[in-house]
Amino acid sequence: MILRTHRLRLLLAAGVLLAVWLLAGPQMSQGASIAVTRDDAITQLQTVRISIDQTLGLLKEGRRTEAFAAARAGYLDHFEQVEIPLRAANPELTLTAEEKFAEIRSDIKADASTATIRGQIVELRGLIDDAERQLTSKGLGAPSLVFGQAFVILFREGLEAVLLLSVLLGYLESTKNGRYKRHIVLGVGLAAAATVLTLVFLNAFLGALPFGREVLEAVTALVAVGVLFYVSFWLVARLEQRRWLEFLRARVWSAVSIGSAASLVLIGFTSVYREGFETALFFQALSSFGKGLGLYVALGAATAAVALTGVSFAVFRYGRRLPMGSLLSAAVILIMLTSVAFLGNAIASLQAADVVAFTRLDGWPRLPIFLAQTTGYSPTLQTVLAQVALLLVYIGGGAWVYFFRIRRSRTDPPVRAAVASEAPATAAEAAS
Repeated sequence: MILRTHRLRLLLAAGVLLAVWLLAGPQMSQGASIAVTRDDAITQLQTVRISIDQTLGLLKEGRRTEAFAAARAGYLDHFEQVEIPLRAANPELTLTAEEKFAEIRSDIKADASTATIRGQIVELRGLIDDAERQLTSKGLGAPSLVFGQAFVILFREGLEAVLLLSVLLGYLESTKNGRYKRHIVLGVGLAAAATVLTLVFLNAFLGALPFGREVLEAVTALVAVGVLFYVSFWLVARLEQRRWLEFLRARVWSAVSIGSAASLVLIGFTSVYREGFETALFFQALSSFGKGLGLYVALGAATAAVALTGVSFAVFRYGRRLPMGSLLSAAVILIMLTSVAFLGNAIASLQAADVVAFTRLDGWPRLPIFLAQTTGYSPTLQTVLAQVALLLVYIGGGAWVYFFRIRRSRTDPPVRAAVASEAPATAAEAAS
């Protein structure tokens, strides 16, 4: 009797399992066969971004019930699909994003202030970007671009420093005061060390300020754009360079007259550190928008340092004639394009921080996130207009400078006028 009852229970359990398999098995098998690829997840992230924007817009309009529904749908209908591949790539980021979604919904239900929820949404936007970086391949384009940007920035600024240093050392040699060269070189070395310390200080200082990351990145980029814009036009730069050289030459003459070694060290320092400070500022902006591409930024800078070493060796050791004008002209064009990328990233950061409004350009292509970082392109009206406007200014200014240069080339060569008249043959040959 007991054995028969046991068999009946086993048969009943088997029947239940069979029924469950018949009813749910095909659906479970179908669900298991549907895998969310990384490309699918990236597409879903764009929809998540739209839902986040809708949530913030509805909150500002006071439509909290609809804002809660938009936030809930953005998470349940879209981000949950992203979690599948994202959890495999970065479980901690996945959990952080989940918690941020939950905090936003909780704050909406608890009638928290719009300003509080706005801050949470700004943070969530950053997490969504981090999620896309985890799921996106770097490819070849973005690393190549950021490598080139880092190379051009350091090489161009370093080339300016080499020209200045050639003038100072050449002037000392021509006035039979070559014994003071080592003091100038010492000042240059101190300026190089100060440049590295400035970069470290800028990073720490900006991180300590009580402002959002997006706003600080935007401000840094806008300042960098302003400086890059200034140095991009050779006519203005050469005129200012000439004045700067006249000032330095007077300082050198004064220091040599009284035999002040400390003054000469200071002259070497100030003549180079200005370029160094600009370099630190540019690299701070570049690193801010080069998340995930730091290795290629470092490689670009290292390659530029090697190239500058070769140029300096050729100029100072052998007095070789180098096409400085051509090198500077090519670098200026690339610097212009870099400033356009910085401007686009600055506008995008201000939009992410909800400081600048944005209008999405439906139907416009959206680049992979790493390529978007290096180009500054974002399919919003404000970003595109800003970048196009700056490009048009560069094209118009470049055309005017080009024709002006042709008319004045016989009487005022751009690079030789700044260097050859101030220095002996070695420096003149280097600048030609």
